[in-house]
Amino acid sequence: MRKRETKERREPTFEAARERPELNASPSTSPARKNSGSRRSARRRRSLLVTSLSWFFTALVWATIAGAGVVAFYATKLPPIDQLEVPKRPPNIAILADDGTLLANRGDTGGASVRLADLPPYLPKAFIAIEDRRFYSHWGIDPFGILRAVTRNAAGGAMQGGSTLTQQLAKNLFLTQERTVSRKIQEAILALWLEHKYSKNQILELYLNRVYFGSGAYGVEAAAQKYFGHGARNVTLAEAAVLAGLMKAPTKLAPNRNPAGATERAAQVIAAMEQEGFITEAMGKLALAHPAQAVRGAGAGSVNYAADYVMDVLDDTVGAVDQDIAVTTTISPALQANAEKALTEELDQKGAKFGVGQGALVSMDPEGAIKALIGGRNYADSQFNRAVAARRQPGSAFKPFVYLAAIEKGLTPATIREDAPINVRGWQPENYSRQYFGPVTLTKALSLSLNTVAVRLGVEVGARNVIKVAHRLGIVSELTPNASIALGTSEVSPLELVAAYAPFANGGIGVQPHIIVRVKTAAGKLLYQRKGASNGRVIDPAYLPMMNTMMQETLLTGTARKGEVPGWQAAGKTGTSQDWRDAWFAGYTSHLVTGVWLGNDDSSPTRKASGGNLPVEIWSRYMRFAHQGVPPQPLPGGLWQAPAPFWPAEPSAPAPVAESGWPSQPAAQAYPPYPSSAAPAQAAQADSRPRNNGFAPPGLIPNAGQAAQARPAPRERNFFDNLFGG
Repeated sequence: MRKRETKERREPTFEAARERPELNASPSTSPARKNSGSRRSARRRRSLLVTSLSWFFTALVWATIAGAGVVAFYATKLPPIDQLEVPKRPPNIAILADDGTLLANRGDTGGASVRLADLPPYLPKAFIAIEDRRFYSHWGIDPFGILRAVTRNAAGGAMQGGSTLTQQLAKNLFLTQERTVSRKIQEAILALWLEHKYSKNQILELYLNRVYFGSGAYGVEAAAQKYFGHGARNVTLAEAAVLAGLMKAPTKLAPNRNPAGATERAAQVIAAMEQEGFITEAMGKLALAHPAQAVRGAGAGSVNYAADYVMDVLDDTVGAVDQDIAVTTTISPALQANAEKALTEELDQKGAKFGVGQGALVSMDPEGAIKALIGGRNYADSQFNRAVAARRQPGSAFKPFVYLAAIEKGLTPATIREDAPINVRGWQPENYSRQYFGPVTLTKALSLSLNTVAVRLGVEVGARNVIKVAHRLGIVSELTPNASIALGTSEVSPLELVAAYAPFANGGIGVQPHIIVRVKTAAGKLLYQRKGASNGRVIDPAYLPMMNTMMQETLLTGTARKGEVPGWQAAGKTGTSQDWRDAWFAGYTSHLVTGVWLGNDDSSPTRKASGGNLPVEIWSRYMRFAHQGVPPQPLPGGLWQAPAPFWPAEPSAPAPVAESGWPSQPAAQAYPPYPSSAAPAQAAQADSRPRNNGFAPPGLIPNAGQAAQARPAPRERNFFDNLFGG
């Protein structure tokens, strides 16, 4: 029994555990010591947590203090907002000519403010759906909307903003349109103030009565009258969607200018309204099936194109307009009227013959002040401003930038280049006439608009260098760096092309095209006064006479022989894009720089309208009138004089063009003209003659040997040929 009891006493589990080595007690693993270590670890974790929280709250306090300081700082810079009231009507903007006469009014016939209760329910809901879906739930600033916009922008989608309707209202009421951090902070402060001061419906009503809808219309009532011919109380769902869609880009999406763009944006508004449950699917389908149509406005002159452009840039000039103002512009009434007459009458007489439906004209003084701006054939038919907003291929009118880039690399107007077939990676550009002249001077090549020479020069100097020159002179559109850039295949607007020609007319200074001179309130308070500004020197004085000489020859013996201004030195360049889609002429004197574009809005080909026919005729007609009574002045910088003839001795070694990817070309060399008695073939063989003054003839150009295949029959030489060896 005792053995059984002893055996049973050995059964408890602690006896078995005692036999396990890993459970044997030691000084370092005793239960007391282990519990003590656990408590110390817990205390350390709690201490670390407390320290982290302490640092976090300290940083939070300092961040709050800093944020409050920034907010307080910008709050002190805010305009007074305690007298905010809904205006009885949009402010009147009187647009004046350079002589103070009235050109147009904007805003005085827009209509009175409307109450939210008087509008169809879907009209304000359209704005909420597309601009601020959480309008009735946020407090002026929508963090979720900001986060959503940031997320979508980071994902590479269409750029979106996070501004609420209240923030947009604050910006329109009190601030300028500049995109700065300080302005966004002030906008947020004002949004919070508005939410505190007014109810949601009051804010929405203020918004609908104050925002800009394009075409000079401020407020939803003015916009409805402007675009649809009736008040906001009677707009259809399709019309409401168009009005709400305008908030993205009032000028670009105006239905009387861009009906396709307005309809596309309206469809997005309809879809957003369906998603939010504001309308049924059936209502959305009906609206999409019957899109809104803008009404035709009353007949109006081309001065409205200039007035629209004033409105487009006015916001960036003085910010939100909350009172009657007078805007004095650079527009000359006489030049504007004559430009309209020259363009419309020439198109009325010859437009059908040449298959040309539209045109544009921009004229500015050499300092960049716009004196005439015609955005289309008939403002009543189309308010789209082609002079400013249309971008088309300039064709050979872009070549002066190529030649200037070549001149800057050491060539001169007397430099010889081969006019012959050329192949650039399978691309084989041809001359307009499909004839080739063999060795020609750059002056002759530019005046006759020889494409092969322009392409050779573009390859020699590099496409990126050509683009740098164009951008430096005033082209702002994106240009594609390829071989065809030499022939003007990248699109530009008439306004920027004319601005880029201005440095040729003013001595080499880059200009900032402008139309607003000053802005005053109705009481006479000066709000803005333009001060002289330029982009500095963009053409070296040594190169300016060379460019003037080459471009003047275009009017004397080249493609623009119809374009003369009696008594004046005039220069310029014609341009015709591929398949006769665009016809240009841009030219200048020391008094004016003017460009003319002709074509069709759908980019359909014309009936061989080229820069040398209709555009030159319109340009010449307008410029002759514009120079009446003005004492003639020579072109700044004068004309280039060719050095005395001499014979260079030995050719310099060919060097590849720096820009990678182009065919290897000889280094650009400048050299004097050969004597007039030398035939082109003789000139081409002058490499072995004695060298003089460091000049050398050009090395071999790709495909130069093919020139003889298509040379025209000899023609009678003129004085210019004798002078430059053409």
